[in-house]
Amino acid sequence: MSTPTTQIVRPAGAGHETLYVLLLCLMILAVAGSVVAWRHESQAVSSVNSHQLDARRDLSAAEQGIYADLRVTLDEIHLLRQEQTTLPTPEALADEGFAPFAQDASSVSRGGHAWQLLDAKAYFGQSQVPSVAGSFLMRLTAADDAPDVWLNRGKALTTPTDLTDAALESAGWQQIVAQFDAGVTRQHRH
Repeated sequence: MSTPTTQIVRPAGAGHETLYVLLLCLMILAVAGSVVAWRHESQAVSSVNSHQLDARRDLSAAEQGIYADLRVTLDEIHLLRQEQTTLPTPEALADEGFAPFAQDASSVSRGGHAWQLLDAKAYFGQSQVPSVAGSFLMRLTAADDAPDVWLNRGKALTTPTDLTDAALESAGWQQIVAQFDAGVTRQHRH
């Protein structure tokens, strides 16, 4: 019988392996960080003037709905103006069922605006509930592709008589502008 031989195996030094793994991790982080910094796109948020409101950021949900309805109805207003050579009255637009002129559940929940045609060149919708949605003014000219829409959230509001920019601004009206930027639409071009 032979005597058992015991062999002692010493563990390899884990210090070198740990160092190599840490160096590999640091290298991966450095490469990833440089790719992110190189591909970074700045998010330039455009601002509006003090007499303007951004259609997406500064309006309530009811006001956004009325503004969208006015923009959609503008095409129909242009078609009716070509047929009649004058702007259609709010009553005619309501009879055709065009929002926001039609008196339905949606218009009531959005402030119950009373619409009127001013000087055959603007539509004025006075809000019955200014806490829900302010009053709207949409100015039109013969060649307008986009409406010039203004909003006034005042409670004691009278029908505007002077429709110039300066007069509207001094009376507390604010112009609504729609801006399309990558921050709002979340489009990234690569």
